[in-house]
Amino acid sequence: MIKKVHNSFIAAFNGFRETIIFERNLKIMFVVTVLVIAAMFYFPTSRLEKIILLITIFSVLILELINSTVEKIMNVITLERDERVRVIKDMMAAIVLLASFGAALIGALIFLPYIFSY
Repeated sequence: MIKKVHNSFIAAFNGFRETIIFERNLKIMFVVTVLVIAAMFYFPTSRLEKIILLITIFSVLILELINSTVEKIMNVITLERDERVRVIKDMMAAIVLLASFGAALIGALIFLPYIFSY
C-alpha cells in the first residue's frame, strides 16, 4: 500500500517536472505566482485575501496543467493538421486565458488599494 502511494507521488512529481521543463506558459505563471505570493506577504493582506489569492493561483495553474495535458493527448491522437484538434486546443487556451484575466482582476482588486495607500 505504502509503495503504491509512493509510486503515485513519484509519477505525479515526474509529470510536474516534465511540464515545468517543457511548457513555457507554466514557467511564466510560476514567475507571476512568486511575485503575487511575495506581494501577498509584503502588503498587509488579510487572511481572507490570502486565501482568495491562493485559490486563484492554484486554479490558474491547475487549468494550465489540464490545458497542457489535453494538448499532449491531441498530439498523440493525430500529428496531422486537423481542424477539430485546432479548435479543441484553442478552446483549452481560451479557458486558461479567461481564468488568467479573472486572476488579474482579483489581484488588482486586492492589491491596488494597498499600492495606492503607500
